[in-house]
Amino acid sequence: MNAARPSYVSGVAALYFFSGGIGLAYQVLWARMLSLQFGVSIFGVVVTAAAFMLGLGMGALLGGHIGRGRRHPLRLFALIEILIAVYALLLPMVLRGVDDVVMWLASDSLGFWYALQLSAALLLITLPATLMGVGFPLILKAVQHTPLSLARLYGLNTCGAAVGALLPLVLLPALGWVAGVWLVATAGMVVAVAAWALSRQAQTETVITTEPVSWRSVPPFTLLAYAGVGAAALMLEVGWTRLFGMLLLRTEYVMAVILAVFLLGIGLGSLVARRLNGRIWFDVLPVAAALFALLSLWAIPALAGWAERSDFDSLAAAMWAQGLAIALLTLPVTLLLGAWLPLLSARFGRNKALGAMLYGANSIGAAAGALLAGFVLVPWLGTTGAVVAAALLLFFAGMAWAARHSWLALPLLLGLAWPVWHLPAVNQLLPHTQGGSRDLFVHEDALSITHVIERADGQRLLLADLQRMDASSDPLAVVSQQNQVRLALLLHPDPKQVLFLGLGTGISAAASLPYPGLERTAVELSQGAIAAARHWFAPVNDNISDNMNIVRDDARRFLQTAPDSYDVIIGDLFHPDLVGRSALLSLQQFKRARLRLKPGGVFVQWLALNQFDADSLQVVLRTFQRVFPRAVLFVDGFRLALVGGQDWRLSARLVQHNLARLAPAARSEATGGEGVWSWLGRYWGPIRPSEGALQSEWAPVIEYHLPRARYRGEMDVVALVEWLLRQRPHLAEAGQALRIADDEVDAFERGYAATELALRAWVAELKGDVRQAQRLLRLAYQANPRDRWVSGALADRMYAGLQAMSSQAADRRRALEAILFVRPDHADALRELWRLERVQGNMERAAEYRHMLRRYSPLDAALEQISESDRG
Repeated sequence: MNAARPSYVSGVAALYFFSGGIGLAYQVLWARMLSLQFGVSIFGVVVTAAAFMLGLGMGALLGGHIGRGRRHPLRLFALIEILIAVYALLLPMVLRGVDDVVMWLASDSLGFWYALQLSAALLLITLPATLMGVGFPLILKAVQHTPLSLARLYGLNTCGAAVGALLPLVLLPALGWVAGVWLVATAGMVVAVAAWALSRQAQTETVITTEPVSWRSVPPFTLLAYAGVGAAALMLEVGWTRLFGMLLLRTEYVMAVILAVFLLGIGLGSLVARRLNGRIWFDVLPVAAALFALLSLWAIPALAGWAERSDFDSLAAAMWAQGLAIALLTLPVTLLLGAWLPLLSARFGRNKALGAMLYGANSIGAAAGALLAGFVLVPWLGTTGAVVAAALLLFFAGMAWAARHSWLALPLLLGLAWPVWHLPAVNQLLPHTQGGSRDLFVHEDALSITHVIERADGQRLLLADLQRMDASSDPLAVVSQQNQVRLALLLHPDPKQVLFLGLGTGISAAASLPYPGLERTAVELSQGAIAAARHWFAPVNDNISDNMNIVRDDARRFLQTAPDSYDVIIGDLFHPDLVGRSALLSLQQFKRARLRLKPGGVFVQWLALNQFDADSLQVVLRTFQRVFPRAVLFVDGFRLALVGGQDWRLSARLVQHNLARLAPAARSEATGGEGVWSWLGRYWGPIRPSEGALQSEWAPVIEYHLPRARYRGEMDVVALVEWLLRQRPHLAEAGQALRIADDEVDAFERGYAATELALRAWVAELKGDVRQAQRLLRLAYQANPRDRWVSGALADRMYAGLQAMSSQAADRRRALEAILFVRPDHADALRELWRLERVQGNMERAAEYRHMLRRYSPLDAALEQISESDRG
């Protein structure tokens, strides 16, 4: 055998480095695609990781037999890379076809649908991953008689994979999903050509022989134990992805960053292991790996507090800082995980083919670990419990090669595990924003973590995945949530069936109760939110769960499979920059909603202005207008309603006709006591057609743009509101569009002017011009005293001014009564008046104020104090 030239050795090393990068770029892209299929990002992560590891494992085990006796393994490697690239290009079409079949087979069952989707995805992604796994023993054979060690080769491939995990962060926002796959597939073709060229060099340089390897070369218990190490590793990856995704980036960037850091640690650990000798390392690895895995949980409160306090001036700075934080917590474990394969391979003989066998067993175990963590341990034990289980499994599996005295570390590990078995309370994880709260309810399943917390003032918050506040029982928040439904139902002449895309606390849906005979359906994927609405928010949602049909399902799947059509469909608020959420603002989702509308039906999608910059907002408006050409806008506070319909035309007469059908009391409740002209005054004109990017499930835009805009300081509510003010049509144009009658112009003008003056007042206040803000607010109140946003803001200012007033009870009582004249449901004024009347001995009047406070703020902590005082 002739010695191979250094150029050949370097070429193979570089080849496998880039092959690892391409493989992980595929994995991240496919995980993103599966997140769309499932509607839940963590499912995409788990299924893709499991399929990849299963395929890599089976491929590694098969590759030793396939490559045996071949003189040119790099040629077969080149052919495999070409097959993978072709498969990657065809996979989107295959998955869409499979999705249609699965949807038809499991149209009525979410659980069965998930099971079929999971099985199909596992099969379809395991196939190319198996081909990737075959490549590992082929590369090992190509360097069998070269100085290139298994540790170095495995480490370079894994480091390349870490780089490849980050590649989609550039490809997806710049090119979209399909073009990104094409580019990665092209890179795979280039690697294939390079491998073929190297194989020709190998033909002239060296003759490769094969050392026979059998299953007897490695004890079966070793293969089983190393499979357990692989299972623990992927259990850690799934658990860490869930934890860090809640605490840190929380965007489309999170999975790629965590995966890159995870792989980088394994790759570096493998490279370092070349210099480790001696059996002592087998005593150290299981104890140290389990210890550092548990310590990562002990650091969670400190990490969460740091993330809450941190302020970055760019997304890149945030990714670097948070990526380093992740590395600090995970690298000690992943370095040790990476060292295991080279050390085991050296222990059982330095035949590189043995490494492929060990790698195969480890990868198959990893696939089982990913599925076990994602679908069993996380729902059963919680995320932190799954990480604890992974740490202990890592210890027990690693003890297969350790000395007996290492078992002495077990009591220490169990002692460290017990306090971190459960996720810390929210007030520990978010000490700045929720420091005074207490946990009332925690629900965790394979989809999400749901918290209900109670603040010091007695109000409750619903948190999804820890940091995203979905809803609050605060009186002002209740009005804001209910207005989402009030507007939508007012805009239909005779609503009979309404569909809520998202239930949350149920507070929004409660605004539909004034409509008699209305058939309500809510689609909610989070079981925790469903339970919270039924039990923890019933005092503020009027037990709406007992008056509606709640379907646990993904909103996109439901719209595709629902047999019914609806008069009104309402898209709830959500955070569009979080993983998977932006698909609910996509061209495809808006088309699904339109297909579920009855003739004359109305679809209303709500957006929170503080979650957008001008560019991202225009992308969503443009996308909505493409599906609903006659779409219009309404503004309610700092929320924007996108309104479209199926053969629907907006007019004042339509809204008036709708209200005329209701009894007087129900009529007032249907408008929130504001009257029809307050609502018509929030009209903001049509969505004007424009050219530019659209939000598509397969070419995402906003989920990648929004995080960058937020860190660059472009999420400027003032600038966005000023842009909206410039878009608003003139009063005469708006009146003509709404077909306002001549005798109604004055009432409409008052509502129209009050809305705009209030927005201009808030802009002035945000700019620091308090005097101008007060002047505009007074004018807005004079124009329309019934507007709750205007009266509420004015009442708040009056209450804030009480500190400068006389402390005499009579003066203070008159001031507080003046506040209630402006806003009868002002909770602070009601509390103070109750206390004043109690002190003065006016118990009957005090009871009236207590009753009013309970009506408007039923969870207010002061009510408990009031009850105790009354009992006293």
